[in-house]
Amino acid sequence: MAGSDQPLSTAEIIAVGTELLTPFRSDTNSLFLTAGLNELGIVVRRKSIVGDQVDDLAATVQSALARVDLLVICGGLGPTEDDLTRETVAQVLDRRLDEDPAILERLQARFARRGWTMPDNNRRQARVPSGAVVLDNPRGTAPGLWMEHGSRAIVLLPGPPRELEPMFTDLLQGRLAARATSRRLYRRVLRVAGRGESHVEERAQPVYERWRQAEPGVETTVLASPGLVELHLSTRADSESAAAAVLDGATGELAEALGNHLFSTDGRSLPEVVGALLARDGLRVAVGESCTGGLVMARLVDVPGSSGYVDAGVVAYSNAVKQAVLGVPPAVLKAHGAVSDSPRVTLPYHSSRLRSAVRSTSPLSNSQPVAVRKLVAVSAISGYCVTSRLTLIPIPTSAWSNLAPSNSVSISIPLSFLPPIRTSFGHFTEVGSPLASETVRCTASAAAMSSSA
Repeated sequence: MAGSDQPLSTAEIIAVGTELLTPFRSDTNSLFLTAGLNELGIVVRRKSIVGDQVDDLAATVQSALARVDLLVICGGLGPTEDDLTRETVAQVLDRRLDEDPAILERLQARFARRGWTMPDNNRRQARVPSGAVVLDNPRGTAPGLWMEHGSRAIVLLPGPPRELEPMFTDLLQGRLAARATSRRLYRRVLRVAGRGESHVEERAQPVYERWRQAEPGVETTVLASPGLVELHLSTRADSESAAAAVLDGATGELAEALGNHLFSTDGRSLPEVVGALLARDGLRVAVGESCTGGLVMARLVDVPGSSGYVDAGVVAYSNAVKQAVLGVPPAVLKAHGAVSDSPRVTLPYHSSRLRSAVRSTSPLSNSQPVAVRKLVAVSAISGYCVTSRLTLIPIPTSAWSNLAPSNSVSISIPLSFLPPIRTSFGHFTEVGSPLASETVRCTASAAAMSSSA
């Protein structure tokens, strides 16, 4: 059948397999497919997971073809009875299925090379809907298919990622590239700490609503996780420079609205941003930890080039080590406990003794806009804190000198700096800074903490 020249600008992805509707398998292909399609400016409007049921799959395919230009279906091309994608799509499009001798020959040769006889049920993988173009699969037995239905395009790919990914990459560089719109999709990621999703939305919504109505428009997606809110901006443009101009304008207005809660406008993580600031100002950092058990140091050194600004870390878990290594006076421990919710009490001892212990090569100065200050989570159960979390609360320059003696600096590290801490204990409270103009206090269950990404 003759192909269409109409550009493909929207897509839908259908993952087929009853196993994907159980707790034992997840659909990872759609993420890879979406990334590739977005690079060509093709926007994915919907993703679906459908079990191995002909009626369900037929209904999903039929409705998708009414919505989008491109339909990508992965899975269900195997040799078993429940692999029904090929047959179902042919039924929906009213296409005849014929056995392709060339595919059958390749399948038989593939088994013969291993000294096996091809099972008869593999013959179904050689069946091709009329008018379809066969997509070679050098890594498996299930070939892919490219089909056209009016101005729509339909792609059938095998489910295993090691087979799907190289086949789709070939399509991106060939057939899909030829049919893609001239306007590509460009993205930018902004990261915010120290504010909840609703607070960010309240400040950002008037800005991104205005940009959504502009031409070219900017779409905004807000994603929240513990201690971190991300704003994903996207726009369509004919060139990278044109997109950058639009995204720069939207980013500038959002930065003004969000203030110093916004710590990244280029997608960098907080450890990357902190590392870049330390390197820029010629500072080296040493970390004293207790309940975080080295997690802060782990995030710092996970950044390439961190040896240029990280000296050492000490996990002082017992009170004896806190006193001997970090120099925390016994009186402070007795008065405030092993983990205090008053950073002003403990920080002066931690920072000065730790710097001395590891012989930092550069003295810290309270005039630098980089600061490490641990805000701990206090257990609601009886006894001392059994774990801790970190949070970011921006501190005005005028308040830095009040945090600690002049020979120390404080680093604000958000909760998102650490991976989720798994624990079976009760509830925890994030303790804010008495110096911050807006202290954030919230509680989260241990179950929520351990399941957060």
